[in-house]
Amino acid sequence: MRLPRFSSTVMLSLLMVQTGILVFLVSRQVPSSPAGLGERVHVLVLSSWRSGSSFVGQLFSQHPDVFYLMEPAWHVWDALSQGSAPALHMAVRDLIRSVFLCDMDVFDAYLPWRRNISDLFQWAVSRALCSPPVCDAFARGNISSEEVCKPLCATRPFGLAQEACSSYSHVVLKEVRFFNLQVLYPLLSDPALNLRIVHLVRDPRAVLRSREQTAKALARDNGIVLGTNGTWVEADPRLRVVSEVCRSHVRIAEAALHKPPPFLQDRYRLVRYEDLARDPLTVIRELYAFTGLGLTPQLQTWIHNITHGSGPGARREAFKTTSRDALSVSQAWRHTLPFAKIRQVQELCGGALQLLGYRSVHSELEQRDLSLDLLLPRGMDSFKWASSTEKQPES
Repeated sequence: MRLPRFSSTVMLSLLMVQTGILVFLVSRQVPSSPAGLGERVHVLVLSSWRSGSSFVGQLFSQHPDVFYLMEPAWHVWDALSQGSAPALHMAVRDLIRSVFLCDMDVFDAYLPWRRNISDLFQWAVSRALCSPPVCDAFARGNISSEEVCKPLCATRPFGLAQEACSSYSHVVLKEVRFFNLQVLYPLLSDPALNLRIVHLVRDPRAVLRSREQTAKALARDNGIVLGTNGTWVEADPRLRVVSEVCRSHVRIAEAALHKPPPFLQDRYRLVRYEDLARDPLTVIRELYAFTGLGLTPQLQTWIHNITHGSGPGARREAFKTTSRDALSVSQAWRHTLPFAKIRQVQELCGGALQLLGYRSVHSELEQRDLSLDLLLPRGMDSFKWASSTEKQPES
């Protein structure tokens, strides 16, 4: 029998008290690492919707040393959908911390009826939840498949997730529900965590094109981003959500790259989806090195195959990681978006384009001309700080 669900307002108040107590108690406990594996590494893939984060998540999930969960904070937003993103930041952060420490009891607040591993959001995309000790669908060293995992592993007990998490050297979480870096400072300075942040960004024009294809699926989250007190937002002609996403990437990148706090040193890596699409293996080797992982021959073959498929993928595969032509995916917006919308995005996200190294187009002719490279060189010298990031009013 399911327990009754409380209103979002009551739930949020209870969680704020609960998480404050938990942080005080748990912060004094440093978790033990798996036997023989040294200090456990924690990795947060920090991104926004439709930016290639599911793909990057899979690059970590398929690694035999990684316990991976996709967007565990989905459960916070699901339970507290009348809140706003800033108001939910603390609850999201505290859930993330608990999961990093393999304390899955944190889900009691959001899944009081939980019974099976399948109660976790997008559980089947995690190879670790399809492998021993959770399930025998795949050996730890094998590449997993969501389609194979679901029928074989869905009824496995929820508690096995904690056992599995504790047996890996790396815990990797992918999240799209942080809108500034400062909220993560307590985690970065926490002695119980060895946290690395992979900040994944994507050209806002490509993000818009992808968001338009998945508008219904994003409606609830849009409402939380815009603080509509529970009203879902599917149509957003003024592109307020895209604008807020752009501002959040600027806030995060500036905080990390412009006079970062000492505890952030060597813990932050900015990655552009387009660089990954152009040279997958080079970028992935860099990401693995940054997080203390090695590239196995099996993973190298899988990565090549998954990024060298035919075409950009079908619309029904929007939330799946399937074999596609990664370069074609990254350029698809240049063929499909009307120039009027591109100009609108460029006006709203001018600071992000400049800061993150994307060139604007000034006509439909430039938009369609694929010989015109819109990706500027990477590196600190390409970043322009003050001129492009004046503080803007909150939505």
